[in-house]
Amino acid sequence: MFTPVETSIGALLLHQATSVLLYQNGKVLGASGYLRRLLTAPTKDILTFFAGMALSAPVLKLVLPKLVTQYPPVPTTSQAALVTVVVGAIVGLGTKFANGCTSGHMLCGLSRLSSRSASAVALFFPAAIVTHHIVHPTLITEACNSAVPCYTPTYPDAATLLPLILLTVVTVSAAKIIPRLALKLTESDDKKEAMPVAQQVSQCFAGLEFGLGLHISQMASPSKTLSFLSLPHWAAWDPSLAMVMVFGVLPNLLEYRTRGPRPLFNSKYELPTKTLKDTDWRFVTGSILFGIGWGLTGTCPGPAILRALAQPQWGFLWMGGFWLGSQVP
Repeated sequence: MFTPVETSIGALLLHQATSVLLYQNGKVLGASGYLRRLLTAPTKDILTFFAGMALSAPVLKLVLPKLVTQYPPVPTTSQAALVTVVVGAIVGLGTKFANGCTSGHMLCGLSRLSSRSASAVALFFPAAIVTHHIVHPTLITEACNSAVPCYTPTYPDAATLLPLILLTVVTVSAAKIIPRLALKLTESDDKKEAMPVAQQVSQCFAGLEFGLGLHISQMASPSKTLSFLSLPHWAAWDPSLAMVMVFGVLPNLLEYRTRGPRPLFNSKYELPTKTLKDTDWRFVTGSILFGIGWGLTGTCPGPAILRALAQPQWGFLWMGGFWLGSQVP
């Protein structure tokens, strides 16, 4: 069902995650690139970010356990396991060729008015919708399996809304304040070590906000995502994830217009340098492949990380496939 409040709050957390990483550390939050580096050449930055993501589920379970994503059963047959590996490989290959996925291209790229990211989104969204319609002809998912049209809005009660707002405010405030405190505390001991410490704290909070945002917005839910991809079958369409565009991308766009000359804890912004002129067959093919992989199961790299933490057996299969796909030169 359509959850405008929860998804909007989750989208704001996704915005904050990308904002913290960019304006404090000068880095773009690209989940597929981060995951590829985790599987091949992990660094402190990468490990700290994923540590923050890993914290998101227990933190949310402590405050609002019903908002923690519920996943489909782990594959129990060899055929289902093979499908999981293949889908992971398609997403791995696609995101490598396309240099990104929904986080890097949609959340971060569109907000920078990147024509290259806009072209990627214009390719992978239709590919995902068409794939979902072909593979799931009924278009009815667990998120929308009642007689009530899926676009019917549902709203949280006060017992859910108030803790959710409090959790969001506390998390966002901590992500802005604590890295600065870390910088001040470590500067008195060793100025050379102060900046890296602040960066690590920022990485952790960005991961925490990203994980919480995916859970709360329900982008981490495969069935919720597939219901969004049911467009234009109105009765089966859940417009919740459109809120991510409004409350995730739009604030990023406005904030990017007023950015300072340099990030807080880095000497420069480490932004992608490729433009639309660099688009080639690999980029186009990769964007379409990613859309196909996303449309098959409703899972992209960011949500896949959270599911792998909750279901290690599934994670071993999907991540193994993602790694294999990433090995294609």
